[in-house]
Amino acid sequence: MEQKLIFKYDREADILHIDTCFPYAEQESEEMVDEVVARLNPDTHEVENLEVLFFSTRLLRSEMLQLPVIAQLQLANRHTA
Repeated sequence: MEQKLIFKYDREADILHIDTCFPYAEQESEEMVDEVVARLNPDTHEVENLEVLFFSTRLLRSEMLQLPVIAQLQLANRHTA
């Protein structure tokens, strides 16, 4: 199922949330490299949400932020034939 990505920034906690759905209690959490947390579907183990901790600090660094996931991006309003 194709889902749009939703980006939300929690300024108080300094966390960038990247979501394909609303987080829910049954999701499994897995801490990944460099303080990134993945929230996984409990049945399929697919990544449904990412939490990038200390996001504003990362913006001040000179290196590029790389997330440890693979993505296939497409325009949401276009369908392939």
